[in-house]
Amino acid sequence: MANTFRAYQLTKKEEKVVGVVQELTIDDLPEGEVLIKVHYSSINYKDAMANTDNSAIVKKYPFIPGIDLVGEVVESADDQFEEGDRVIATSYDIGVSHDGGFSDYARVSSAWVLPLPEGLTMKEAMLYGTAGLTAALSVDRLERNGLTPEQGKVLVTGATGGVGSFAIAMLAQRGYDVTASSGKEEAVDFLKSIGASEVIGRDAVYEEKVRALDKQQWSAAVDPVGGQTLASILSKLNYDGAVAVSGLTGGIKVLTSVYPFILRGVSLLGVDSVYTPMSKRKEIWNRMATDLKPAANILDTILHKEITLDQLSEVLPTLLEGKSLGRIIVSLQ
Repeated sequence: MANTFRAYQLTKKEEKVVGVVQELTIDDLPEGEVLIKVHYSSINYKDAMANTDNSAIVKKYPFIPGIDLVGEVVESADDQFEEGDRVIATSYDIGVSHDGGFSDYARVSSAWVLPLPEGLTMKEAMLYGTAGLTAALSVDRLERNGLTPEQGKVLVTGATGGVGSFAIAMLAQRGYDVTASSGKEEAVDFLKSIGASEVIGRDAVYEEKVRALDKQQWSAAVDPVGGQTLASILSKLNYDGAVAVSGLTGGIKVLTSVYPFILRGVSLLGVDSVYTPMSKRKEIWNRMATDLKPAANILDTILHKEITLDQLSEVLPTLLEGKSLGRIIVSLQ
């Protein structure tokens, strides 16, 4: 293990946040039972938010962002893990109040670490990251609520983002007829190549007006958008339909009525990937390595870009501008 290593660290000077690759030592890392040599991390919307001047994500500086990481155990004070074990650590406090994955080394709580499942490479694990985990949790919740492919079309909003992309690919892998919603006309071919049978615009889901009950169109939906898009989805679900919601890029207010719930038996299913219990987390990661895993060519299509630490300051802002399709991973090998 080297005496020093590189990490992308945020500092704040005169209310301005600056991200720079720094040389650090192991002693600079926070406390935790497991020291990991990071091989890959990935970029999520929360990471891009942490990189902004007015972020509510980061509480203290200097700070290493990155809510996802995968790598090999170097040291462990917990008997669950041994040197050389390949492990994943995502969410919890990582990259929020605890230094994260944009670093050659990370030290984290053993309660946040799980073994890399058989059937996944480390690169594939970070191609998934929190976005893939959230998509898988969404599909799992819908299926546990009774959803089957025979019930009809499933809508996915925010389709070109990480959660949306993987939700489309996973649902298609499971045999569902997927309708993707996106505001990017240039993304139609991309969305169909990863499993969407139909691509519609945002205004086909929400047209600035939400009816108490609208025409029934979808058996279920995966929605990482929220806001009035979610309210409109609820009004358009089939009888006994359900929507799994995991995001708020469209806003936090959902102005709806009780009618979809009491006249059509619609279900609103909340999805949280941050504090998912470890037992459930392991179960879902195992599904991501088996029945929910898209074909290799689909994974290659979802991988938008592989970058290094030195490119983070340039790439992170593009997520806030909505310019990317699929996923961006960070190589630290």
